[in-house]
Amino acid sequence: MEGVTERSRPATIVGAITQNLFAGAVSSTLTIAFCLSYAALIFSGPLTPWLGYGIAVSFLSAAISGFVLALRSSLPFAIAGPDSATSAVTATLAAAAAERVLAYDSTGQLLGPVMIVLAISTALSSVFLCGLGLASAGRAIRFVPYSVIAGFLGASGWLIVSGAVRVVADQPITNFDTLMNVSSLGKLAAALGIALVLLVGRYHARSLFALPGMLLSSIVIVHLAFLLGGISLADAEASGWTFAPQSASAVALPWRLDELRDFPWKLLPSLGGDFFAVVFVTIISMLLNLTGIELATQREADLDRELNSLGIANAISAAFGGYVNCVSLSRSILNYAAGASGRLSGIIVAIASASMLVVNPSFLAYVPKCALGGLLFYIGFDLIYRWLIASWRQVLFIEYVSLAAIAIIIIAWGFVAGVLIGIVIGCAIFALNAGRVNAIKFSFDGTNYRSSLDRGAADLALLNKAGHQIQGLCLQSYLFFGSANRLYQHIKALFAKQPNCRFLVFDFRLVVGIDSSATHSFRQIKRAADESGVKLVFVNLRRELERIFVTTHFISHDIVVATDLDRALEACEDSIIAELRAETDERASFESWLTDALGSAENAMMMAQYCKRMEVSPGTVITRQGEPADSMHFILDGRVDVLVELDDGHSVRVRSLGPHTTIGEMGLMSRRVRSATVEAGLASILYELKVEDYERIKHANPVLSHALLNYVVAVMSERLSFASRVIGVLQR
Repeated sequence: MEGVTERSRPATIVGAITQNLFAGAVSSTLTIAFCLSYAALIFSGPLTPWLGYGIAVSFLSAAISGFVLALRSSLPFAIAGPDSATSAVTATLAAAAAERVLAYDSTGQLLGPVMIVLAISTALSSVFLCGLGLASAGRAIRFVPYSVIAGFLGASGWLIVSGAVRVVADQPITNFDTLMNVSSLGKLAAALGIALVLLVGRYHARSLFALPGMLLSSIVIVHLAFLLGGISLADAEASGWTFAPQSASAVALPWRLDELRDFPWKLLPSLGGDFFAVVFVTIISMLLNLTGIELATQREADLDRELNSLGIANAISAAFGGYVNCVSLSRSILNYAAGASGRLSGIIVAIASASMLVVNPSFLAYVPKCALGGLLFYIGFDLIYRWLIASWRQVLFIEYVSLAAIAIIIIAWGFVAGVLIGIVIGCAIFALNAGRVNAIKFSFDGTNYRSSLDRGAADLALLNKAGHQIQGLCLQSYLFFGSANRLYQHIKALFAKQPNCRFLVFDFRLVVGIDSSATHSFRQIKRAADESGVKLVFVNLRRELERIFVTTHFISHDIVVATDLDRALEACEDSIIAELRAETDERASFESWLTDALGSAENAMMMAQYCKRMEVSPGTVITRQGEPADSMHFILDGRVDVLVELDDGHSVRVRSLGPHTTIGEMGLMSRRVRSATVEAGLASILYELKVEDYERIKHANPVLSHALLNYVVAVMSERLSFASRVIGVLQR
């Protein structure tokens, strides 16, 4: 949905109710269509005779989960119910259960045992969801490697596609020869045509009614084709174009004593892998769907609350014989875009789903299989594209190879093998790329860690007072979804503790890599920073790290990217000082500065008489390394850089000095050769005190000489104190 975050709020209560009613009606239409498709997917093959019962269970599950989430979700517009990925693994579980029950007793009842298996999977999902929520361990889900998630969901897309083939052609996708006959090819072509229309319409149609409208239109077009071809409904049903009429079915509780007594309990261990797949995909789908909803609506969900809410919904669904439910990404975003602002819209969707329980399922005889099959093809191809094709450009090569391998294993050998291999691959990638270490090596602020630029007393006073407006974090190790989310939680607490923060500096010098999924947490950090009026500054961002942020469209004009920490801190300090300086002339005259430095106006006036004014342009060498130290300089304005020349001919900046600082005082007094080159970094105004004049001061004016010596001692003391604080920070 384009632009769902830009939405006007209703001006009145009546307007809000009207918008929620409209949004609920739109979402209900799509929910009904999806429930029919998911029922056809799950109740296919040997379960086809009970499709009417499956439809009732689908609507029951959607009604229960929709109502619970509408009342409890931290996102009041969220819609829950059977979802694409969860329905795919549920269909796999149902097929496996039916196969084992028939192998155990081919003459026995099939529906009852399968429904018990599905209810058990729903109950297990509920236990794990509530367990994670009650333990406030929701963020632990984010530690699952992206390759495992993408591989599972991509394979789920293929399972939906293969299920769609079974729904449309009444044949499994493995029966290639049977599918090649004219009748089957015609049905598949019609379903694929509908799927293509839905996929194209998704990217081009902007109406909220586009998807349900195209589905209804496809049904009408198929019936017109029947009419023009002289095909009656009876002939269409006989040739497999429509579903057989379904009789009304009352949903029965699966936990009846007679059903439990006759259930083949020894079959459950063989379904352990499929049970795990249902639980795993349900939890992961909830996490990913919530993440997508957060990004699309700019609303933050309470993950632990969502886990508990969905766990309660699945517990009630299991009690009534329903199957597993999940928060729906597409329907929730559609509901929000249609104007939902409260819980009424979700309640309307739940009521609409419940009302379908009293509708006679014989209407299914008028629904062409290619329409529901086309919707399943659309859902399956969308999952395959999103997780197996589009991921190629979004993740690193090793991650893509692992997710593709997991998907192929699931498709070829089933979820049991996929679960085992996926865990092994995930653990290996996790061990190689990360390790459970804190993403923050150390933190600092502008009061205890500054740039190497020497500043005057007035500027230092400003930085000591407002240095906390600069907050910095030195990051380390490999950043992935889990560690990046912990970083986000830390920064939220930091903003709460430092409400006046203006700059947040990230130093990536020690970061060895970053997972593509971690950029979601950085988007959350960016949103929190924007809300707090904080500027993000990235430094030491290597090319491979920058490529990931650029690929995910994270880096923009309002994020500062600097080459090194020293220059980034200098720019932040300059911005703070510029804002805090008084509006009047902030640069005192040379005599005024010397009055503060030397203790009296008389000393200042006499010192100014001995000094010679210099005005230099950027790049001018003021003193050169190795030359005799025959002068010191008072810097009135501008900036000078201290450069140390290395043996290979290159030079490195070790310090910079700004206004109201001095350079060369120790060389002047010790008469040693200069240990570094001093070069003007900016256009600067300096006052030079030559060694001859210094000797005159010592002999002619001991008071002034003593004042100058006291000033030099104070300057050196401040520099040593700051160096000590820096060493303390680096040793944390």
